[in-house]
Amino acid sequence: MKILALCTGNPERLPGKSYKTGIFKHAVNGAVMIDAEGLVGDAICNRKHHGGVDQAVYVEGSLTLDWWSKELGQPYEPGTFGENMVISDLDNRDVSVGDRFVTGDLILEVTSSRMPCATFAARMADPKFVKRYTDAARPGLYCRVTRGGVAEAGMPVEHQPFSGEKVMMPELMETFGRRLSEMDRARYLAAPIHHKLRAILEVSP
Repeated sequence: MKILALCTGNPERLPGKSYKTGIFKHAVNGAVMIDAEGLVGDAICNRKHHGGVDQAVYVEGSLTLDWWSKELGQPYEPGTFGENMVISDLDNRDVSVGDRFVTGDLILEVTSSRMPCATFAARMADPKFVKRYTDAARPGLYCRVTRGGVAEAGMPVEHQPFSGEKVMMPELMETFGRRLSEMDRARYLAAPIHHKLRAILEVSP
């Protein structure tokens, strides 16, 4: 595996919307510093729902993006889904919470799956895209930065699977907002999940 693209964006206004968003990302040339808050210089406009230490870097796998290119009937440009990093030979469905991606000094740890929103649908110019993305069950990956570093396209990436019980990305997307069995709840809490989801599960009956 290797980094195929690193993407950042500036605040831009969506057509017909009053607010600005950082979802419009584009591949950058050269090295990028990545710290606990993500790619230095990347715009995050709505910090209530985006960014933060447990959503510092948004990753898409190239095999998943190839699937979307066929599904959408057009070439896929890095950054289209608002991702910060594209990793080659990676299928999002094969990733679990707690998996790590190591490249150079940088270590990313997966915390949660991407949940599509209205801004994403507006970016794709398709009001039904939230459902389409959910039904595809190939969600992108949010990661925390456990060790910062400099990265650039072409650098090799090592995928280190989580050693505990798995919470796979499609499962996490499917169960979002639903009540879990005690067994599943314990399994989720045993993984290094996003702090917001952890807080919800810790108070669930």
